[in-house]
Amino acid sequence: MRNRPGGERERSFAVPRRTTRQRLRALERTARAGRLGGGAHPTRGHDGFSPLLWAAAAYAWRLLVVGAAVYVIFMVLGRFHQVTLAVFLALVVTALLGPLTDLLHRWMPRSAAVALGLLLALVLVLGVLSLIGANVAAEWQELRRQFGGDLARTERWLEGAPFHLRHGALARLQSWVSRFIATHGSSLFNAAVSGVGQLVDVLTAGLLALFCSVFFLHSGERMWRWFGGQLPERRRGAARISGYAAWTTFTGYTRGIVIVAATNAVLVGLALFFLGVPLVLPLAVLEFFAAFIPLVGSPIALAVATVVALAVKGPLVALILILLIVVIGQIEGHVLHPLVMSRAVRLHPVVVALSVVCGAVTAGVLGAVVAVPLVSVLWSVYGVLRTADVKVPMR
Repeated sequence: MRNRPGGERERSFAVPRRTTRQRLRALERTARAGRLGGGAHPTRGHDGFSPLLWAAAAYAWRLLVVGAAVYVIFMVLGRFHQVTLAVFLALVVTALLGPLTDLLHRWMPRSAAVALGLLLALVLVLGVLSLIGANVAAEWQELRRQFGGDLARTERWLEGAPFHLRHGALARLQSWVSRFIATHGSSLFNAAVSGVGQLVDVLTAGLLALFCSVFFLHSGERMWRWFGGQLPERRRGAARISGYAAWTTFTGYTRGIVIVAATNAVLVGLALFFLGVPLVLPLAVLEFFAAFIPLVGSPIALAVATVVALAVKGPLVALILILLIVVIGQIEGHVLHPLVMSRAVRLHPVVVALSVVCGAVTAGVLGAVVAVPLVSVLWSVYGVLRTADVKVPMR
């Protein structure tokens, strides 16, 4: 032993020096003893398995647990699909009418601002629906006459090059449809009755969504603060940060998709109007609602408009409309989405496509609509939670 400056004593132990050969022999004896006695090999984990296999197994059972939890969540949401649809619609209404409610709140109480905002929205929706009904009723007879005459012209055009359709093919198709309806009339009636039942379910979900949106618009922040107050103290900060990020992403996506859908509807309506295609307003509104389904919704609506143009105005107008649709699609993809949606949704197109397909397989059209905003919200929450220095504005 020897003394240190502070009075402490340091113990020194003499370590016997070993040659390189002695060290190698000692390592070999240790490895041999480990293999014979069931110990761990230097390059293997427990029970003689590779550490890589152990890590893969650990990740695998954790992924299985997460997958089972996600499956149970989707099962619960599917079981209560009306409530899920109502809450989603209420969040959409809150995201769209929030700025208007805040603006009206400057001159009137919050309750009156919420009521006036919802009343204006209902008047707008009912006004558009009434205009669609009046437009269809005014053009229906003329559309039937034009459709009957132009259908024969379209059939003659299809009989020529390059299609060479057999004579009377459309007439045989029409007679087949008539026979099918006559034969399966009872089944179609039952399907119509079930459709009425589904319409009642949709109306119920709409009323519940309206009820929830009233409270979300009036006191949504207080409801979220109350929810955060029920969490443990160490979890409140993360809940506040993730909630702010999720709502910011959801509102940005909702308002952005509405702007993109409205722009597409206006451009398609102008193209149909200048080409003289009937049912301009219904087809434009169809394009507006179809744009909420990414990648597939807008092409389906535009295909319907092209069929109407082909049947009424002929192949030349339909070809011009297809070219205009391609131009509108380029404007949407290269101008509108980068300007409007880039801040709200930072997802690769492959991720968007897979999300839409998985949502459609899981929950039909509703799943296809909800998939992209849901994935965007989850990705934004993950992004802010992994960042340590996130500053959330206090309200």
